[in-house]
Amino acid sequence: MTTLITIDNLSVAFRQGSRSVTALDSVSLTINSGERLAIIGESGSGKSTLALALAGLLPASAEQAGTIHWPNGPPVPGRDIGMVFQDPSSSLDPVLTIGEQIAEGAVAHLGLDWNAARQRARDLLARVLLPDPESLLRAFPHQLSGGQRQRVAIAAAIAAGPGLLIADEATSALDTIVQAEIVALLRGLVAEEGMTLLFITHDIALASSLADRIAVFRQAKLVEIGAAADIIGHSREPYTASLLAAHIDLTTPPLIGARA
Repeated sequence: MTTLITIDNLSVAFRQGSRSVTALDSVSLTINSGERLAIIGESGSGKSTLALALAGLLPASAEQAGTIHWPNGPPVPGRDIGMVFQDPSSSLDPVLTIGEQIAEGAVAHLGLDWNAARQRARDLLARVLLPDPESLLRAFPHQLSGGQRQRVAIAAAIAAGPGLLIADEATSALDTIVQAEIVALLRGLVAEEGMTLLFITHDIALASSLADRIAVFRQAKLVEIGAAADIIGHSREPYTASLLAAHIDLTTPPLIGARA
């Protein structure tokens, strides 16, 4: 496999008053072109900080040490890296139409005129399996459901054809049925476009259903990384085992209504 990113001893800290809080502590890993890598861990483990560091979106106040090396040259956010965040309501501008929000990435990064970009936006809405793309171009975010808004956010993230798609807790605000639909959508788009996917989640079940490899974070450190099957079936870390033990899958018999 070709290496897309090499991360070496990456540390990130944030100032909180007179003290510094470590968000990432000496993290080292490689991300390969075309792979699906899941980053899992509880809140505060450093998952989202890693995503922001890769995308160049850390605030100016962040203290960063270590290196992020891109063998093919530094990426341009929006063109080379697409981001899908947890809450699509905060990702989308309420005063712009869906068509405008998807098309602007193609105009800015692909040099398309607005007519061509609008056509691309319509095609992308169809690709993320939204009905009646032509009408949706004129719709506003508040007119869509949460799952539909997240599909729009994905379409906007891939409008410029990025090589890396980062999905940061992109399914956690959705119900389980819509979660499964979004995961299936991401899987299909990544395969069709040959993109690399960084899938950030606290849900180890979702990670195992999508990822080639899983990296486990805890308290700002990378504690384990390996093939998804090995992490799920032969974890070496007690923390990973606790995540697996805490997961109740959908085949578990319901307690409500069960006979005594």
